[in-house]
Amino acid sequence: MMKKQILLYFVLILSVFYCKGLQAQNTNEASVTGRIFAEVISAFSAVETSQMNFGRFSPGPYGGKIILTPQGTISVMGSVVKGAGLHNAASFYITGDSYANFSVSLPDTPATLTNTASARTMKVSDWISVPSPGPGAGTLQDGYQTVYVGATLEVGTLNDNPVGLYTGTYTITFDFN
Repeated sequence: MMKKQILLYFVLILSVFYCKGLQAQNTNEASVTGRIFAEVISAFSAVETSQMNFGRFSPGPYGGKIILTPQGTISVMGSVVKGAGLHNAASFYITGDSYANFSVSLPDTPATLTNTASARTMKVSDWISVPSPGPGAGTLQDGYQTVYVGATLEVGTLNDNPVGLYTGTYTITFDFN
């Protein structure tokens, strides 16, 4: 009986070792941490690069108009006499996604220029731009474009518009399409 018990223990021990060998082997694992990127950009921006300037002039006895084109040329009507000095159209640097279209919206109402000393005023109207206003008017070639803006300054007599510096503001809207 002892031999049977020893044999039974021996078989039992062998089967325990054999069953351990049948267990699933641990597989080698590897893990890695990946990186994720995202960049938030300004989809569309506009910066004034040149201020509109009608230059120096004298109203004359009847006044008139000064017409400033988007190309920066100036012409006068009425008794206005153009003076020496600089004048220039406004310019705006527009940036965004390459080849995206944008719209230009010019002011619907005149802007007022006010004499810093006397508080007398002049009106700026008849806004014009290159590219022209309207939906999809401009395209951002390589992600940028310059928009040029001109207008007409309505000048009164020297009594209406005395000597001095006249300043004002206006708003142009650029919409990303």
